Amino acid sequence: MLTLNNIHKSYWQGGKELQVLKDISLQINEGELVAIMGPSGSGKSTLMNIIGCLDTATSGDYIVEGTDVKTLADNSLADFRNAKIGFVFQNFNLMPKLSVSQNVEMPLTYKKVNKKERRKRALDMLQLVGLEDRSEFKPMELSGGQKQRVAIARALVTNPSFVLGDEPTGALDTKTSSQIMELFKQFHQAGKTIILITHEPEIAALCQRTITLRDGQIISDEQNEVR
Repeated sequence: MLTLNNIHKSYWQGGKELQVLKDISLQINEGELVAIMGPSGSGKSTLMNIIGCLDTATSGDYIVEGTDVKTLADNSLADFRNAKIGFVFQNFNLMPKLSVSQNVEMPLTYKKVNKKERRKRALDMLQLVGLEDRSEFKPMELSGGQKQRVAIARALVTNPSFVLGDEPTGALDTKTSSQIMELFKQFHQAGKTIILITHEPEIAALCQRTITLRDGQIISDEQNEVR
């Protein structure tokens, strides 16, 4: 479903080339729950941006469901990203002046789904994450865990090919992090492909598979014994 072949990423800094990713090759199959982890400076954020079609590789191929991403023009790439990827961020990225349901509806607005259908799909997703009774609340009226549930509902409302989480438990306490991971696992068990970027071994251990980066290279790719 998702394949990276010989991915390199470099930036120029002070007239020198800085290699951030070095010959990254991996495949993530449909229905997997995968953690990508590594210390600060390992390249995991850069890899996340490439997987999320927010950045492009300097060289190498990134193929999603048969489409080579580098062949897409900017407008086509934005449409492709919106259709294929649901994003969940550490700091939620909710719009404070919109209600919970309006935040969940937002990706459907970009896809020009009609108002009645947007509302129905948003409420259905809020029910799945246990927040149907908070649909008219504003984000400031929610706890951190509830905000992340809204973000997950928003990521999934378009039925993307995969969900990409950027440190999705990083702003949460231990108990709430466990609850959010249980929610991710529920959606995974329902068939969703989920990729989580994390620096927390405890979170990675809850995934089927852990890919570890160091100094821009994959140093391990292991299956986990998930309880």
